[in-house]
Amino acid sequence: MEIRAGRVPVHYVEHGTGLPVLVLHGAGVDHREAEACFEPALDGVAGLRRIYPDLPGMGRTPAPETLRSADAVLDTLLAFADEVTGGAAHLLVGHSAGAYFAQAMAARRPAHVAGLALVCPLLAGVRDVPEHRVVTGSGEIGEIGEIGDDAFWSYFVVHTAEMLERYEHYVAPAAALVDEAALERIGERWALTPGHAPAYAGPTVVVAGRLDSTVGYAGALDLVDHYPHASLAVLDDTGHALPHEQPDLLRALLTEWLARVERST
Repeated sequence: MEIRAGRVPVHYVEHGTGLPVLVLHGAGVDHREAEACFEPALDGVAGLRRIYPDLPGMGRTPAPETLRSADAVLDTLLAFADEVTGGAAHLLVGHSAGAYFAQAMAARRPAHVAGLALVCPLLAGVRDVPEHRVVTGSGEIGEIGEIGDDAFWSYFVVHTAEMLERYEHYVAPAAALVDEAALERIGERWALTPGHAPAYAGPTVVVAGRLDSTVGYAGALDLVDHYPHASLAVLDDTGHALPHEQPDLLRALLTEWLARVERST
């Protein structure tokens, strides 16, 4: 499906009916990764309309020349949320860069956001990022470089045939669709303009991987003090690919978060 958000035709898929849930993927992929990781956790919850957009410059959503900063992407995502939800209250879920934008969306329009879930969030103040370390390996998938895509080895810390299959089905196919020039253009002004509104006060959950060598977990610890109703979990033996590597724990944490959302409405 496609809907126009300002000047940008945003491609998205959706499942179910009820309270809208906008699920935002990270950089360099498209909606397929978010759908593969979060749909198993959200599909069994009645009354949720799960919406998975391709962010500008990725998947089938273009990034026109007018998009020259993260602020411009944020404006596009806010316009998309308005169009696809009809201005109704909705949930926000984000992974990595998707969580970066989800935080800003909740800060900009807190009255429209019924709950906020941040998984391996990219933050303006990334710090203390650990070196990449593999915790589980499997000889059946060979060694680094043998599968023809070194990105798998640096993204996942669990190196098993199952994780490699997930990478090849839900992550790698998006690479050919990325508008590298657009992401480079936007990345030159990737810092969002700070807002001065109070911190988002709705039900929040922050999930980080202790071995996340992309954004780390130290910055995520600060968020528990920033958000007055946040739960925080730092999961051991998992990295930036946490939604793939720890699906059961992620499902449990999102289930608890959704229960808090329901109690707050």
